[in-house]
Amino acid sequence: MHASAIVFQAPLQLSVKKLPLRAPAPEDLEIEVLHSGISTGTERLLWDGSMPPFPGMGYPLVPGYETVGRVRRAPAESALREGDTVFVPGSYSFDGVHNLFGGAGSRLLAPASRVVKVSESLGEKATLLALAATAYHAVALGGRGEPATPPDLIIGHGVVGRLLARLTVAAGLTPPTVWETQAQRRTGAEGYPVIHPDEDGRKDYRAIYDVSGDSAILHKAIPRLQMGGEVVLAGFYKGDLAFSYTPAFLREARIRVAAEWKRPDLLAVTQLVEEGRLSLDGLVTHVETPSRAQQAYEAAFGDPLCLKMVLDWRN
Repeated sequence: MHASAIVFQAPLQLSVKKLPLRAPAPEDLEIEVLHSGISTGTERLLWDGSMPPFPGMGYPLVPGYETVGRVRRAPAESALREGDTVFVPGSYSFDGVHNLFGGAGSRLLAPASRVVKVSESLGEKATLLALAATAYHAVALGGRGEPATPPDLIIGHGVVGRLLARLTVAAGLTPPTVWETQAQRRTGAEGYPVIHPDEDGRKDYRAIYDVSGDSAILHKAIPRLQMGGEVVLAGFYKGDLAFSYTPAFLREARIRVAAEWKRPDLLAVTQLVEEGRLSLDGLVTHVETPSRAQQAYEAAFGDPLCLKMVLDWRN
């Protein structure tokens, strides 16, 4: 079998190609892709060639880990059936290329244990479940059962920042303040304030969650902490991070890294969305077809009004 896929031939070189699919394993689902999202974090680094050393890294590659599709074939022993709508957090479907993360194609193969069934009514919004899981993982400490200090300041009002704020508000906690330097992105808040950092004089934050990807963020965040406060690094940073020791020493500051989300995080946010406790509305702002993939990637990474770009594979 063959399928169309987005291929990064090299940094800044994109094409849509027919690629051979690997032979399916007995546990694999065959999935017809409906929508796939473009990540402005890791995928941007793959696009421009600035990704730090990463397992499986190399070109040419098929990107994408935010895919929604319809099951076209399922193993007899699987709980999933033909016609079910599923979220696919990447795959290893294609031969002859690196699958990093392999979800941006018209047809995929993935083990049933890797995907999550979702409501068909979510449509393209279901592509946001990976980012919702990223936000949940940061505040839930990866499901380790430890009490986390919820954010009272979030840096960055992109999709992950908005989801972090929505999760905090939905939990009935004090709405966090959100910093955003781009005026175009200071709109769309739901129950929390969004301001420019220069407008904020507070220096007593308990927990600052950064989702900006700014490698210089510790210099800006640590002086805003109260004694014993914490900075949570929930973005993806292509440069080395550093901080001035004296401000951190005076505050006995703590720094925590929120790593990649895990399946329990994905299941938790899917349940929150299905129960109506977490809204994904208003976050998918742009939709393009794969035939306009070049324009889609340029807008996703360059247009401040583009919160989330989704490719529509249905036609």
